[in-house]
Amino acid sequence: MSGDRLKHKGEHGSGPEAPGQALASRGARGEAPSAERVAKVLARAGVASRREVERLIAEGRVALNGTVLTTPAVSVGRGDILTVNGEVVGEAEPTRLFRHHKPVGLLTSHNDPKGRPTVFEQLPPGLPRLISVGRLDINSEGLLLLTNDGGLARALELPSSGWVRRYRARARGRVTQEKLDTLQNGVTIEGVAYGPIEARLDKAKEGPQGANLWISVALTEGKNREVRRVLEHLGLKVNRLIRLAYGPFQLGTLEPGGVEEVGPRVIRELLAERIAPEALPKGEKVGWTPPARPAQVQRRRPAGRAPEPWSRPRTPSRPNARRRSTRPVGPRPRRPSRAESRAARRRRPRSRRPTGAPDRRNGPSRRFARARARPPASPSRTARQASEARPGPPPPEPG
Repeated sequence: MSGDRLKHKGEHGSGPEAPGQALASRGARGEAPSAERVAKVLARAGVASRREVERLIAEGRVALNGTVLTTPAVSVGRGDILTVNGEVVGEAEPTRLFRHHKPVGLLTSHNDPKGRPTVFEQLPPGLPRLISVGRLDINSEGLLLLTNDGGLARALELPSSGWVRRYRARARGRVTQEKLDTLQNGVTIEGVAYGPIEARLDKAKEGPQGANLWISVALTEGKNREVRRVLEHLGLKVNRLIRLAYGPFQLGTLEPGGVEEVGPRVIRELLAERIAPEALPKGEKVGWTPPARPAQVQRRRPAGRAPEPWSRPRTPSRPNARRRSTRPVGPRPRRPSRAESRAARRRRPRSRRPTGAPDRRNGPSRRFARARARPPASPSRTARQASEARPGPPPPEPG
């Protein structure tokens, strides 16, 4: 199925082989046959999902060794040439796994007949065609594993894998821990049997409409809307559901909408038993890195000036955005008139001062206070001479 087999010739050069002919020839020569269904091969190669491959076959768009297929019940061997829309399908790339923080409001599907937004439409560019490991409903959020290996996705979805899914649910209502412990034995709701579920009451806050609860849930099945239906069976209404972990993979600090690829070494250590040896990734580096975020434009500030607590940087989309005012929302208060301000000052109580303290408000000004405290100046020379020349009183007469 690689590019070096584009000549459409058989093993002996006599022409294209019939579907399955390479598999029969290898069995006649005593070689170990290794064949897979055509839907699985195309899904592993990233062409489409198995259900979409069946639709492509029904439309006559898939051919094996030059023969158009009419049924998906066909096995493809290593020497067979598989084409879709006339193009040769290449070798499947090694298995890759991604962690994705699914936000609320996205459907876990490749396409939706109702036109609702899907998870795969919002993924960043540069990623291969991926398949989700399990599903999260449109109102749920949290960790969603994505892979290019359909067989691996199917193996991790089965309860036989033993992988624990951990959720945190916010619900409204009232429940006790003893009632949650009854879920460890399983429960049957409307004819659907659910396996053991571990539920722990983390936080409860009473309110006028009831109690707001945070509950940690751990299960291994992951049926459709299992957490919501089980908690509704106990009289609770779930208004938020977050998946925190799927087996050994954690949500961590991954932001909503973010994608992060799992390293090849981690895949070999944790998933080697569930992946074919030829599909195991090699090396240590990941093949995709998230695009860098655009730098945020900030207004320059004079040196030595601290940023105002109410200011915020201007984004490139709003270069001329006006700064928001810190004034409280509502009508502007009326400014008092001059007469009202003067009357308010008259009504202001006078300050009390200790006894003997100078009245600095109603006392004389500082200039006159300094003049009184200054010692008297000595008389001038002219004043002294005038006083000496002035005749004094007559002396008293002798008795």
